[in-house]
Amino acid sequence: MPILRLCPYIHHIPPIRACADGGGHETGSKPVSWRPKVSPQLNRWSRARTIRSGRKLDRSSSRTQTLEPNHHPPPPSLPVDPDGAVGVDGGDFSSAKSIYIVSDGTGWTAEHCVNAALGQFDYCLVDRGCPVSTHLFSEIDNREKLLEIIKQAAKEGALLVYTLADPSLASASEQACKLWGVPSTDVLGPVTEAVSTHLGVSPSGLPRGATGMPLSDDYFRRIEAIEFTIKQDDGACPQNLARAEIVLTGVSRTGKTPLSIYLAQKGYKVANVPIVMGVQMPRTLFEVDPKKVFGLTINPLILQDIRRTRAKTLGFGHDTRSNYAEMDHIREELEFAGGLFAQNPAWPVIDVTAKAVEETAAVVLRLYHDRKHKCTMPRISKRY
Repeated sequence: MPILRLCPYIHHIPPIRACADGGGHETGSKPVSWRPKVSPQLNRWSRARTIRSGRKLDRSSSRTQTLEPNHHPPPPSLPVDPDGAVGVDGGDFSSAKSIYIVSDGTGWTAEHCVNAALGQFDYCLVDRGCPVSTHLFSEIDNREKLLEIIKQAAKEGALLVYTLADPSLASASEQACKLWGVPSTDVLGPVTEAVSTHLGVSPSGLPRGATGMPLSDDYFRRIEAIEFTIKQDDGACPQNLARAEIVLTGVSRTGKTPLSIYLAQKGYKVANVPIVMGVQMPRTLFEVDPKKVFGLTINPLILQDIRRTRAKTLGFGHDTRSNYAEMDHIREELEFAGGLFAQNPAWPVIDVTAKAVEETAAVVLRLYHDRKHKCTMPRISKRY
C-alpha cells in the first residue's frame, strides 16, 4: 500500500515525551510543567515578523507551559509541541496570514511560484488590506530542521509551500503537515512525478546544485551571459553587438538594464543601446542581424513620473535647470525613437507600459524563438 511506503521515513523521527520530575519518567497524560526548547533562529524570525506587522512584542509571557488534563498525547511517530497555537515569545500572529516557503535548495522556484500566486490576489492584498507575511527557509537538508519549521507553522497557522527533491524529506513533510493540521502544497513533486512517468526514469532526488554534483553546461552559459551583459550595459563596447543574442534599444528609463539582467540570468547574452537625441547611434547597431534587435517604448505620462523620481534620487531640485523630466522633451524623445523604429521595421517594438520585467521578457523570448525557429508570426512592426 502507498501509505506503508511512507512509514519508514517517519519511524526514524524520535518522539518527544514530557517528564514531570526531570528524571526521565514518562508521565502519560497527567498534567505536567515543562520548558519547551525553542530554536533561537525561529525565535528571531518570530520577533522580526511581529515588529514588521506593527504589533508590540510581549516579553512578559512565561515560557513555561502547562499541559491540561484533557490534553491528548500525539501519535508517537512525530514530535509535538503542546503549547498550541501560541507563537514564540507569546506573539499573536492572527493579524496576518503567514506563508512558509521551504526548500532544500535556494528556494527560487517555490518563492517565485508563491509570488506569482499572490499576484492573483492584488485586489485583496492592496485594496482591502489582507495582510500576508512570507518567509523563505532555504537549504533545509535534514529532518530536524524541517520538523522544527513545520512545528512553528502549526503554531502560527501558516501555509507551507515546499520544494523538496529528497523523497524522504518530502514524505516526512507531508506526514508532519497532516498530523499537525498544517495546510501544505508540494510545488515540485507532481511535476517531477509527471516528468518521471513521461521519461520512464527515476529522478535523482538531489536538489539543483547539490554538493558533489558536476556543474552543468547551462550553469557556465548563464555565468558567461551575465558577464557579457554587464559589460554591454548602456551602450558600452558597441563593437561587441554582433556577439549579442538579443539587443535592446529605447530611450532612457524604459527598463533596458533590468530587462537585460533578467534575460542574462536565463542564459542569453544581451546588449542594450540607449536612444538619445543629438547623439549618433552606433553604426554596429544597424549592422547586426535585425532579428536580434528589439525596441522598447512607453507611455509619456508614465515615463515622466519615472524620470521625476529618478531626478529626485539624483538630487535634482526644482531650481535645477534640466529638461530630463519635462513632458515636451519626453515627447520629442519618444517621437525620435519612433522614427528610428519606423526606419527599421524588422525591429519589434514592445510597449513596456504597465508591464513587469518578467512580462516584457516573456514577449521578447517568444519573438526571439519564433524568429530563430522560423515560426509563422504577425507583422514584425506591430507593437506588443
